[in-house]
Amino acid sequence: MKFGVLVSGNGTNLQALLDAEARGELAPATIALVISNKPDVPALDRASQAGVPSKVVEHRGLDRVAFEDALLAVLDAHAIEAIVLAGFMRVLTAHFCARYPLRIINTHPSLLPAFPGTDAIGQALAHGVKVTGATIHFVDASLDGGPIIEQEPVPVLEADDARGLQSRIQMVEHRLMPQVVRSLARGELSCQGRVVTRARAE
Repeated sequence: MKFGVLVSGNGTNLQALLDAEARGELAPATIALVISNKPDVPALDRASQAGVPSKVVEHRGLDRVAFEDALLAVLDAHAIEAIVLAGFMRVLTAHFCARYPLRIINTHPSLLPAFPGTDAIGQALAHGVKVTGATIHFVDASLDGGPIIEQEPVPVLEADDARGLQSRIQMVEHRLMPQVVRSLARGELSCQGRVVTRARAE
């Protein structure tokens, strides 16, 4: 299954996928394309170093539908079958999501449905929670509200600041995301309502 990865910044989750593929741990998934909505971000350099084609599709100056149509045109041109959002800082609409039903996945640095949206780590610290974590979920038109595929808790330590907590959450994300991508490519994920189950393909 050919995956496109949408990015906006540093691309550490992209790197985790590229590293997993290099180790032979992603098959039958392949990272076939990286698209950024911003030029000159480190994620594009990561793609280049791995020999993965990349494109920039800027959102500035375009309305949501026009931007998403531009994204879809590039994805179609590369025959992309599924999508990973890896630090992609744009909310996708139903117009886009309908093209890839249950084939768009995202990672979020909290135990959803707690702390959706931006600065989830800051929200967790401000609320004084003792446990937060990482969530991998299917993407729909809601804000971080799609069906949950995988979650893992991360304790909040007394000495934590945002950077330290983010680092530990990212370690979990980098481990879970390749596993979920591989399972999706193998046809092991099914979704009934909001409940996602994982079973070995026959």
